[in-house]
Parts: sequence; structure tokens; C-alpha cells
Amino acid sequence: MLDKIKSLLWRKPSSEYARDTANASNSEAKKRLIDGARSSHSDLFIRYNVAAYDGHDDEAVAIMRERYGENTVASSKKLSLARQLAQAFINPFTIVLFVLAVISFFTDYLLATASDRDLTAVIIIATMVTISGVLRFVQEARSNKAAEALAQMVETTIDCVRNSQDSEVPTGEIVVGDIVKLAAGDIVPGDMRVLQAKDLFISESSLTGESEPVEKFSEPYQEDHQNQQDSQNSSNNPLDSNNLVFMGSNVVSGSATALVLTVGKDTYFGQIAASVTGKSIQTSFEKGVNSVSWILIRFMLIMVPVVLVLTGFTKGDWTGAVLFALSVAVGMTPEMLPMIVSANLAKGAVAMSKQRVIVKSLNSIQNFGSMNVLCTDKTGTLTEDRIILEYSLNVQGEDDERVLRHGFLNSYFQTGFRNLLDRAIVRHADESNMDDLRTRYQKVDEIPFDFVRRRMSVVVEDDTGKRQMITKGAIEEMLLVSKYVEHQGAILPLTPELAQKITDQVNKYNAQGMRVLGISQRNDDLPAVGEFCTGTESDMVLIGYLAFLDPPKESAHVAISALREYGVKVKILTGDNDAVTRKVCKDVGVKVNGMLLGADVEQMDDQQLDAMVADVDVFAKLSPQQKARIVQSLRRCGNTVGFLGDGINDASAMKESDVGISVDTAVDIAKESANIILLEKDLTVLEKGVIEGRKVYGNTIKYIKITVSSNFGNMFSVMAAAAFLPFLPMLPLQLLVLNLIYDISCTAMPWDNVDEEFLKKPRGWDASSVQRFMVWLGPTSSIFDILTFIVLFFGFGPAMFGGSFFSLDTSAQIGFIALFHAAWFVSSLWTQTLVIHALRTPKIPFIQSRASRPVIVMTALGVIAGTVLPFTSLGQHIGFTALPPSFFAYLIAMSIMYFCLVTVVKKAFARKYGELL
Repeated sequence: MLDKIKSLLWRKPSSEYARDTANASNSEAKKRLIDGARSSHSDLFIRYNVAAYDGHDDEAVAIMRERYGENTVASSKKLSLARQLAQAFINPFTIVLFVLAVISFFTDYLLATASDRDLTAVIIIATMVTISGVLRFVQEARSNKAAEALAQMVETTIDCVRNSQDSEVPTGEIVVGDIVKLAAGDIVPGDMRVLQAKDLFISESSLTGESEPVEKFSEPYQEDHQNQQDSQNSSNNPLDSNNLVFMGSNVVSGSATALVLTVGKDTYFGQIAASVTGKSIQTSFEKGVNSVSWILIRFMLIMVPVVLVLTGFTKGDWTGAVLFALSVAVGMTPEMLPMIVSANLAKGAVAMSKQRVIVKSLNSIQNFGSMNVLCTDKTGTLTEDRIILEYSLNVQGEDDERVLRHGFLNSYFQTGFRNLLDRAIVRHADESNMDDLRTRYQKVDEIPFDFVRRRMSVVVEDDTGKRQMITKGAIEEMLLVSKYVEHQGAILPLTPELAQKITDQVNKYNAQGMRVLGISQRNDDLPAVGEFCTGTESDMVLIGYLAFLDPPKESAHVAISALREYGVKVKILTGDNDAVTRKVCKDVGVKVNGMLLGADVEQMDDQQLDAMVADVDVFAKLSPQQKARIVQSLRRCGNTVGFLGDGINDASAMKESDVGISVDTAVDIAKESANIILLEKDLTVLEKGVIEGRKVYGNTIKYIKITVSSNFGNMFSVMAAAAFLPFLPMLPLQLLVLNLIYDISCTAMPWDNVDEEFLKKPRGWDASSVQRFMVWLGPTSSIFDILTFIVLFFGFGPAMFGGSFFSLDTSAQIGFIALFHAAWFVSSLWTQTLVIHALRTPKIPFIQSRASRPVIVMTALGVIAGTVLPFTSLGQHIGFTALPPSFFAYLIAMSIMYFCLVTVVKKAFARKYGELL
């Protein structure tokens, strides 16, 4: 489908440029970025046929668009109403029921005589299909807004040089080789190489996970020696290049001139868009339901023909045999499964909405519960995505309010761009009641920040006329401009030994993921106002430093601990650096037993990655594609994977997961890609979501296992009766009514209680478990069914009608059959309903574990309705007769014995296979 979308989005290239068409792979686009980062300006101009800073002319624009494609990202086509309806109604069970309804329509109506025409069976089956399909359609009808969100993010204009003139060009018309001018507030319209930069600060948090804006330069990128030691291929990640800017990021401050290297689908943003708008993966929930469905259908396809042949040969009525086999097929089909599942999911969605959680895809609730691995981004999900001032320290590493005061004066009085660090300093000072500094001091002069010096200075004067210059910046720069240090209350020369001690102290905080700024001051021999310059930043006194951190959310540690108790392993997948990641992991309670960097992942093939992902819990410096690849690997290894993220860089991984989870502060594309959105920042709702998901699974699997085992047992009984009884054990319409009453009783199952022990463990769908359960527990009911057949045929029947069936006249035989049908109908309903309570828990029902009130009420009403039916005119209309009181004494005794046997068998099953449900 994605190929079709691409064919609509990208124009066909001419043969002249066939080799470099819009069909270029992601690896080719990546190579283009890496080469662009390392090339000189002149080489780039030659490579992309650009007239230096004069830009493309109109002819060149057309050629480059033809060669590299347009600057539009992939979009998903909205499903038509007809397609949505088809998806809601078409599943294995509804297809079977539809076929059965058609056959029933022909046999019961079209081919029947006028007096025998009856559409009751068709109406019952059609009602089941309609209710299930409509409910599913209403609950699951969602439009795909991800592509719209992507388009809105890039539908702007940008200052572009064309024909030697500056022009405002729509971002969708940008082509490779364009010269673009960026300013503060611009959204970057493509992946570009910076040619000229002045104080350029780019926010890439949504792409890389870095919470702090990134400094960009214009020189060719050269990897430093340390990076080469870390990994041979670390430079192969374009996101590491400090002279590239990427589509979807935004300019925080400064200005730049850049050359476009990739557009549209070839950009990082475009690759993410393609993965988000492509076909959704089949989740564990969908795989599980489908696998169970096909097992049941296979059993039905085997047993129904056997019933047909047995009935036809023994009774000699092949038309009746077809009708009976048809009813058996309906009886074996858990036709209410789609409706039970939908009601279960809808109930879970309502429960989660009370926790301020939006459930966009109902199937994701069960996936949430079966999840055994939660992958999470760091920035904005585990952390607050805001910088706070953690420490203000003197050079001895002790808390010092004086350092904070100097930092506040510098940040508050500067007139340049106030970045996140400045805001954190001012906010912390305000919390420390330093408001008086605003009135006691006034600014005299300043030396603005630049990325060469990596520091900025202000000159302030207090109300006594005392003047001082305060400088803050990167610790290495502050050591260069400081000649003295304030150490233990004395001003001492800054010796190499002291400088090393300070550096070691700062490195300790850097290793904890903190960013450190040095604070120096000077108040001697200051020049006159207007004469301050960068040369004045010398002979200063280093008084301390400030340490900053993006703090973890208060709820993160509690949430991760709770998830661990429920068997969910948490893995961190972030684009941020390893030092910061280690610090956050420590704060939120995730042990870093091993760590893989994006460069390491890049070198591994799928088999090697699969071998590593189980043991490694922390992955850092990842690209969006690498995050998605790790999620794929975890799913290949048999895990049900959730992904919690909030950035553009998380969208692909969310799409690949069984359940994508986002938070209220996420970017639009992350929220659109997510199945579940947390409206509150409190991550403890994750635990509640897991519990709710496991309740949904528990109550769904109860219905499936109980119903299929009961139906399977009934079919064994039917085959035995069809082989040895001279009449059908139950009429086709009676079987449908029995099935309908039982299914209505089961509609309360979504509101049943679930044992606490069941909720503690993640559980995936296992079709073989359903098959084993069916084979073990199904025949158990057949024992008592056959016993009931014997008691009715040789006991109650002859006693009521004065002789054996074969000795009676036709009228008495009709009464005999009506009694038999009514008795087995009531007996089947009692045992089927009783077994709901027996098999819904591995514990002793009614004593150790009790069903919810809705389940008790609905099953009781079902039993009452079915028991009363033979005594009503409606019951007589469908072929029943009133039952003798003595039959109920037998029924009660038989039900108690059946209940005890089921309890013994289920205990043996649980011991052998480790679990019941």
C-alpha cells in the first residue's frame, strides 16, 4: 500500500536521472547526509550544481525536483465508510454465521413448504451478527490523522534564495540544493548542511531526545578521537553531526544559511512519516483471537459433517439432518465472541477514562495487559523535559547561596536570548526568595554570549555603588579566564593542582548526567562604562559552579516498581547520551546492567540484535529507526511490547509495538501514533492500565474457554445421541434458543471479578491452551449428558407414557420426544450455566472466589428463563412439554455431581499445565 502512496506522491523521473531517482533507499539518503556533513562548501556547490550563494534558477529547481523528488511526506488514505463497515463485520466467526444464515434461509424458507416456512433461525443468527458488527463499528471507527498532523507541521514558508534573490517559498516546494536562510522560530523544512551560522541554536528534542537545544556550526564535520574510540561507526549517524539540521526541528535562536541535502521521504522526518502511515502491524491480541478462531472453525469443519452423516444415515431424513447439522455448527461457534470482546474492551476503555486515559484503539487495552516488556523514551516521559538547577556549589563542592546569587544576576540582567539554563537559574532564585536582587542591582554593561567563547558576562552595580563583572559559561572556558579561585574563604591563585581538582569535581557531576556552568566574578580595575570587551574577561575569580538536570517525573520510580511487580520489564530507549541516561535510570530505579549505543545497534544484524535485546535494558543515542528496530527484535523474540514516548523520534517505534503509549505533553505525531494517551503526567496510571488490560484478557479468555469446552462437550453428546437415539436429541430451533439464552447470560462476563493472582502475571494468547482446555473439560459434560439420555429414554419417558418408546403409538411418541427435548434443554442449560462459575477461577467457586453480581444475576435469570420455558405456550410452540417435578430432583443431584467432577478435572488440568485460564 505504501508503494501505491509513493507512486502518487513522487513524480516519475526521466531516464537521464534514473540512477538517482526518488526511489533512492534510506541508506543512500543517509550517505548523502554524511557526505554533506564532511564536505567543504565549494564541493557541495559543485555536487548539487548550485551557483554558490545565488541559489538555483527555475530550470535547476525543476531538474532537482525531478531527480530527488518533492518535499512532501507520505500520507495515509482514509478508509471509506464501506471499508470501515466491512472491517467491523468481517471476521472468521461472522463469516461462518453468515454462511449458516444463508443456508438456513434456503432450507427453512425458500425450499420449505408454505406451511413449514420459518425464519426464526435466520433472524436469531442475523441478530447476533448485526449486534456484534454494529457495536464493533461504533467503538473502533477512527480516522487516520497521523498524515494530517505531519502535513500541518511543514505547511509553512521559508526564506529561500532563488535566481539570486531572497524569496518566501512554501516548504513543500523546497528542492535538494536550495539555499535556505533560517531565523529564530523557523521550522527546518528539510535535512540541510549549515553553510553559515551565527549563534545558531536548534531544538532537536523531538528527534533525538536531547532536552537542551543543540549548537550548530558551519565547518565540515570532523569526528574527534574519543568518538572514534567509542565506536568505529559512530560517525555514521547523521544526527551526531554538528553541522546538519533536520526537518521538523526548530530554530531556537540565532540565524543560519543552509544547503538542502534531502527532502520529503528521504529526510529523517519523512522516513518516520512513511513508517507511521504504513499498514499497522498485527498485534498479539489480533493474532491471539484469530488463532483461537481458526482452531474452533477447524473443529467445527470436522465434527459437523460427522453429525450430518450420522444423523442422515440413522434417521433417514437428510433434510432434517442438514438442518440439525446446521444448528450444531451454530452451537459450536462462539458467535457472541466478537460482541463479548468488544463489550470487554469498551468496559475497559470506560474504566481507563476515569483515570484520565484516552484509549484510541480498543484492541490495545488487552495488549496493554499482556505486555511483558515496556520500552520507554527518557525525555518527556520519564523526565519532566524541563531543565532545573540541581546544585549551586562552591569550588569545594559545597552548597553555596552566594554562587546562586551571582548566577541570578548574570541570567536576569542579560538582554540576549535567555535559554533553558537561564530560566532555570531565575526560577530557582525566585524560589529562594532573592527578589531583592532585582531592586538592589542595576545593569551597567554586558558582553553577549557567543559560541566561540561559550560564555557571557554582565556588569552590575549595587545600591552602594559597588560594581562587579559576573561571567558564566562552560567550565573549561571559565578556567581559562580565571586567574584566582575562592577556596575555603580565601582568594588563592588558580594552580594546575586546583584546576585539576575542580575539573575532577565537575566530571563527577557530568558523569551523573548533569550540565555544569562555572561562575566567576571580578571587581578590581574594571574599565569605564562602554569600554567592556571580551578582553575584560580575564584575571577573574572562580567562585563556584551550577549543576543542571532534567529531573525524572515523581511518579516514574513508583510506576516502574509497580510494573515490575506485575511482571513487566522496563527498557529505556533514548536518543540522549549515555551519561544522562545512566543518571535518569538510577533515579527511576532501572538497573543499567548493560548498555547499547545506537552505533553498536547499527553494526548488528537482526540475529545478533535478537540475542542481545533480552539482556540489555538500556539503549542510548538511538536514531528513530533504531528504536523501531529494537521493538521489532523484542517482538520477534516472543514478547508483547509496549512503547511509551512523546517525540517525533518515537513515532516509528510506537507503530511497531503492540501498544503505543504517549503522554499529554507529546508532539502531535506521537499522540496520533499512540493507541493510548495519558492525560495526566502521573505515570502510576500505567499500573492501572495493565491491571485493566489483564481484566479484559481474563474475562475474554473465560468466555472463550468455558464456551468452547461446553459446546465441544455438547457436540460429543449430540453425536452419541444421533447414533443411538431413534430421534434427534434436540430440534434445530431448540438448539438455537439454547445457544441464545446461554450467550445472553454470558454478556455479563466483561463485568466479572478477576482473581488477584491472575492479574500479577502477563499472559499472551495461546491457542494450544484453548485446544487443551476444550479436549479436557468438554467431554466431562458429555458423561452426564449421556447419563441424562439414558435416564430420560429408559426412565422418565417410559414412566410418564406407560411404556418404552418403540411400544408407544405415534401420538405418545411425539409426547415422549417433547419430554426428552425439554428435559435435555433444561439439563444442558443448567450444566452450561453452572460450569461458568466452576471454570471462571481455579479456586473453589462461591467460597474462595465469587463471580460479580452482574454475572450471578444474568446466569440466574438465564437458568430461570430456560427452566420455565417448557411450561409456557412459547415452549410448547417450539416442541417442549412440561417436565415432571421428580425430574428436578434428578437434575439437582446430577448438577452437584457434575460440579464436583469439573472441579476435580480443572485442578488436574491446572497442575499439569501450570494454569487454568
